[in-house]
Amino acid sequence: MADTKDPGLTANCLEKCKNYVTTRKGTILAAEILISLIILVCYAASHSGGYSAVAICEMVFAIFIFAIFVTSMDKQLQVVNWPWLDFFRAAIGAALYLITSVICVAGGAGDGARIAGGVFGFLAGVLFGYDAYSTYMAIKAPAGE
Repeated sequence: MADTKDPGLTANCLEKCKNYVTTRKGTILAAEILISLIILVCYAASHSGGYSAVAICEMVFAIFIFAIFVTSMDKQLQVVNWPWLDFFRAAIGAALYLITSVICVAGGAGDGARIAGGVFGFLAGVLFGYDAYSTYMAIKAPAGE
């Protein structure tokens, strides 16, 4: 049998992704995924690739949250408090990136890829911290605003 994929379904999914990325939260999540990928490449190219686990985990979690919000599953699955889950994901990611970056930059003499990963890790820590802050402020705001 021939592959009978519905081209409208793919176009609809792509449109949802495009529309979500134009929002503030979508832009932040897309930037988190991209910077995690850059850090992953830097750590993978360094002599000690063990630090790439943080980048892999944070990228996978960001992709998961991105997919949940794009498909509006957060409104269908009410058993999980999605804003608080996203807040803790971003706060833990910020802490992990900052700690890992300090270790990589401080001990990465002679390993340029590790130092580059550490510098990008500092940027990711700030980005994840901003995401945690903005998510917390959205949670804290009254429902009418």
